[in-house]
Amino acid sequence: MTTESYSHIAEQFSERIRVAKDAGTPLRLRGGGTKDWYGQSLDGEVFDTRAYAGVVSYEPTELVITARCGTPLAEIEALLAQHHQMLAFEPPRHGDASTIGGVVASALSGPRRASAGAVRDFVLGAVLMDGHGEALRFGGQVMKNVAGYDVSRLLAGSLGTLGLVLEVSLKVLPVPLREASLGFEMSEIEALRHLNEWAGQPLPISASCWHQGVLTLRLSGAEAAVEAAQRKLGGAPLPDDAAFWTSLRDQTHGHFDGGALWRLSVPPAASAIILRGEQLIEWGGAQRWLKVESADAEQAAGIRRAVAAAGGHATLFRGGDKSVGVFHPLAPAVAKIHERLKHSFDPAGIFNPGRMY
Repeated sequence: MTTESYSHIAEQFSERIRVAKDAGTPLRLRGGGTKDWYGQSLDGEVFDTRAYAGVVSYEPTELVITARCGTPLAEIEALLAQHHQMLAFEPPRHGDASTIGGVVASALSGPRRASAGAVRDFVLGAVLMDGHGEALRFGGQVMKNVAGYDVSRLLAGSLGTLGLVLEVSLKVLPVPLREASLGFEMSEIEALRHLNEWAGQPLPISASCWHQGVLTLRLSGAEAAVEAAQRKLGGAPLPDDAAFWTSLRDQTHGHFDGGALWRLSVPPAASAIILRGEQLIEWGGAQRWLKVESADAEQAAGIRRAVAAAGGHATLFRGGDKSVGVFHPLAPAVAKIHERLKHSFDPAGIFNPGRMY
């Protein structure tokens, strides 16, 4: 498609938003729909963003890629792979239809997040179409550009409630020269203690997972660094390690099957949290996946009390009764900030109403 064609699509988007604003019609911003299960309710007329697709620019030497919101994540990853580069936060795919707009809007990160950073840490700039149908540009397309940087990062995790992310510029990184994975049989308490000890040492740990009595580590970096870490740590080599970490990234691992899934976000140094259900621990102890048979109001309150006591918060990630609230309740002052931001970008409240709170 030509530049004029994309301009025409953007104008169509703008017109539809203006009409919806005037009529008070809610719009449900949606790319590939691979994360429709995430968040609260799905309300409003479906606003399909996939027509606005394609890589705008990619400078491998500058480590920056800019793409339109409807661009398939698979297309971007394939292009980066040709130059031995990657999206270092390892966005979960949750299906072949996943788009880069959905990646930013959901702000979900994979196993490498603890060592590389979250989605928001890689957002350099964005073009947002607000509730007036106007395209607003924040940040830039180079890493040294910091103008509007916080605003562009703010869009990460907003679930489309602030507006339509038309374009996004992301920092990319080279693929590690060497990777290896090690397994250790140990209890949850032992695993958390070791992870905190190793976090203070110069070890190239790029991912970790404890589940059912086994702690698995991924080492990434230069050949010499990975080999030295292997000798220091010991453990049993994991033969099919790429498949294992992909199963965690895309949640095809058996732990994520069935039941209600809670995402517990706590400080890495937090001790074991005793809760009914089965846990899988990632990110050096900072992310814990709790699987329970169901999630009612009483159980949800108990989970959130226990996690808050550990200094964290709990999200009903998938399954269960969403009437208990998917996201951890906000403090009144923080809730007020959310309301003001929403009103600034979407005064008529038409974008993804009720998706977050």
